[in-house]
This record gives sequence, C-alpha cells and structure tokens, in this order.
Amino acid sequence: MRQPLVAGNWKMNGNLDSITTLVEGIKAGLGEVRTAEVAVCPPFVYIPQVVQMLSDTPVAVGSQDISDEESGAFTGEVAGPMLRDVGCSYAIVGHSERRSIYGESDEFTARKFAAARRFGLTPILCVGELLEEREAGTTEAVVGRQLDAVIELEGIAALGEAVIAYEPVWAIGTGKTASPEQAQEVHAFIRAKLAGLDAGVADKIRILYGGSVKAANAAELFAMADIDGGLIGGASLQAGEFLGICTAPDKI
Repeated sequence: MRQPLVAGNWKMNGNLDSITTLVEGIKAGLGEVRTAEVAVCPPFVYIPQVVQMLSDTPVAVGSQDISDEESGAFTGEVAGPMLRDVGCSYAIVGHSERRSIYGESDEFTARKFAAARRFGLTPILCVGELLEEREAGTTEAVVGRQLDAVIELEGIAALGEAVIAYEPVWAIGTGKTASPEQAQEVHAFIRAKLAGLDAGVADKIRILYGGSVKAANAAELFAMADIDGGLIGGASLQAGEFLGICTAPDKI
C-alpha cells in the first residue's frame, strides 16, 4: 500500500512573519492528519528556519529546485549537498514553471533528478502537458518523453527512489482542475508505462496530482486508483486549506 504524500510548493511567496504564521498553523492541525505524509517546499532562503520550526514534527522539508552540479562557479545555484546540509529530504525537479519560463529541457531536468538522488534527496519529478498539447491529443506523448529523459539517463530502477507529480500545465494556478477521471487517465498511463519496464517500480512509486487542488476536491482526486496524493501550490499557503488537503486521504 502506497502512503499518500501531500507536498506544499510555496513557490516565491512569503516572508519570515507570514511563513512563521503558516508553519505554526500547520503544526496546530497536524494531529488531525492520520494517513498522509506531509512535506513543504519553502523558498531557498527560508529552508533553515522552516526545518527548525518543524523539527519536532514528522513534516518533511524539500527544495523547489536543485542544481545539476555539486559545487563550483555557478552563481545563483543551490547544490544538493547544501540542501542536505540544511535538512532537506526532497527536491522538486522539472516543475512546469522551470520548463516554460526558464526553458529547462527534459535532459536538463533529468540531470537535476540525478543530482538529487546522488546527494541523498528524493526527487519529485514534475511532468505534464500544455493546454495546446492536450487539445492536440499529445498528452501521453509529452509525458512519456519527459519520463524517457530520466529513464534513459538514470534507468528505471531510479524511479523506485523518487516521486512523480503529474501537473497539467493548463490547471496550475488557473483555477481549472483536471477532473478526477482525466487525472486518473494520465496517472494510469504513467504507471502502465513504468510497469512495462519494471512492475515493482510501477507498484511502489507514488504519483501525485497537482493543479488547483483544494480541500474541496482533494478527496475525490485522491480516491482514484493511481493518484497517491498531491503537489499543492496556492492552497499550501493557507494552513487550514492545506490541512484540509492533508486529511483528505483519511476520508477515502
């Protein structure tokens, strides 16, 4: 049985005061979370403070990105050993905003995935299609290509030590959400693709859904056979809403 994971991606939001309030709010409601693993991914500069504030809880902390390099003259980058040093357990790689705004390729994302694993972090590999790709009927081709880049570099077994997050780009921050059936269809495709290479990896890996998930729709999404939790954006910035999502697996 795969334990659901609910991970909050705070993106470039917050300050010390608001983040302290958010973390304290999450901590206050953690006793209601019985089933899901919970993680939060703050902006880089606040990771040490958040790790310290959550040190007496089971909540994991992750980064929103990671360099593909270990060290060196890479101004502005943050390396895996640094993230481990300050207490991170997870690293998001390949988020659609990194791909679309900053032009990060599938191959570059695969190198970041490899770096996360190499330095003891669990990658959360984001995959997903643009609206025009969905309308053109190429969702599976796009998602398959994004997965193939990682598999070709790292091998299928590496995905057994990772998390995948399916995020249809057209549903991120737009208020639009893939229906549970639409999301399940892509999650099932991902698991079947992996099963064709290694059934054990396919059965083990957690595949999260991301894209305007809210407390009101989380249980319906998470009830789908191949949806193992969520990578949560905007709703993770409100403690009550985030906790509502975290407790959704308890209601299934």
